[in-house]
Amino acid sequence: MMEKVYIETYGCQMNFADSEVIAAILTKAGYGIGESVEDADFILINTCAIRDNAEQRVRHRVRELKAMQNRRHNLRVGVLGCMAERLQSRLMAEEENVSFVCGPDAYRRLPGMLAQVRKNEELRVKNEKLAEVELSTTETYADIEPVRLAGNGISAYISIMRGCQNYCAYCVVPYTRGRERSRDPETIVGEARSLFEQGYREVTLLGQNVNSYGLTPSPSPLGDGSAMRVDFPDLLELVAQIDPQMRVRFATSHPKDLSDKLLEVMAKYPNICRCIHLPVQSGSNRMLKLMNRKYTVEWYLDRVEAIRRAMPDCSITTDVIAGFSTETLEDHEATLDLFRKVHYDYAYMFKYSLREGTYAWKHLADDIPEEEKTRRLNEIIALQGEIALENNRKEVGKEYEVLVEGESHRSKEQLFGRNSQNKVLVFDKGDARPGTYRRVRVDSCTAATLIGTLVQ
Repeated sequence: MMEKVYIETYGCQMNFADSEVIAAILTKAGYGIGESVEDADFILINTCAIRDNAEQRVRHRVRELKAMQNRRHNLRVGVLGCMAERLQSRLMAEEENVSFVCGPDAYRRLPGMLAQVRKNEELRVKNEKLAEVELSTTETYADIEPVRLAGNGISAYISIMRGCQNYCAYCVVPYTRGRERSRDPETIVGEARSLFEQGYREVTLLGQNVNSYGLTPSPSPLGDGSAMRVDFPDLLELVAQIDPQMRVRFATSHPKDLSDKLLEVMAKYPNICRCIHLPVQSGSNRMLKLMNRKYTVEWYLDRVEAIRRAMPDCSITTDVIAGFSTETLEDHEATLDLFRKVHYDYAYMFKYSLREGTYAWKHLADDIPEEEKTRRLNEIIALQGEIALENNRKEVGKEYEVLVEGESHRSKEQLFGRNSQNKVLVFDKGDARPGTYRRVRVDSCTAATLIGTLVQ
């Protein structure tokens, strides 16, 4: 009988996109993709290593699965992705029910690893655990068409590059995903076109820093030794030109590389969404330098003003870290002040988590007490909540084109969708249906949601 694999994914959009690549590789090798843990022969946990909390969740989940393995002796667990890359030997030593680990550049080897696990069992080879974690300088999985897992059939992710070489002091990504390399643009445009033909109406182009796409030229798919000289604004334009009815989003932009050319392309095409995620991490120049972010607050604010000149209706979102090494109250206040100046529409806010192997782990003290980190984080969260509510109140009375995504979580009589600015709108169903564009007038709001009415 066909063995089935169930994939659990933790972390960011890149991890979910990777899980779809994994599913494609295993499907081609003859494995089925299980819909639940109960009908799986292998459970693959695709992991994130950005924060300690994410790793602890995975550890807890692995130990939960051990009880299931005690009842089902043929069930095997593997850990994939960034955490596998970072903690390979410790994972296999400390989590006895993990049979194998596989890093983010070794997914093509998964079919062989799963087959070897079963072969070892047949030969009664005990305590042999498998590991494939070597990083690559060329792997992009460009030739693999992902299997879309549990999606809505409307929005999809497309990975356009892998790795990172910015080496921010706090970040493990360069060590778990390797150096930057870009997919050739023809495969990206081809994947986007195929999605549109299948009925998808929105794609999100993914990279650790999409603005540096193409800075390291990709090999030509023609195999003639030439290189594709396409930068990110060029690529964005190519995807936007597929069809005006397909929305295009992207994540994530590094502030140091956000170009005027990109803003010009965004302003030119209505189907390129008016939303830029621009992680700032801190509002203090001293902290930015310590973090190795390679820009100043002044540069960042200049980029914010450039966005608003080119697209006054563009929403801006961000990431921020509270309590990084040596952060003073003055540094913290500078972050709060930046939030007041920019007026972010949304923010991902975290307290600092020391990650083994990073520059900060080697050279900087994690010297802010946890209680103080939490206090500063809560202060940022409270301020952002006030700003988000103030921003949303300004939306009342406006009309937006909304891509309808599905039923509201609160009521089956309502639908939800997002506008170009990536804001969620909830409205009574009427004759709208998922996968279509509808005009919605905003009648009221919360800090997180716009509540509206269909415009007939």
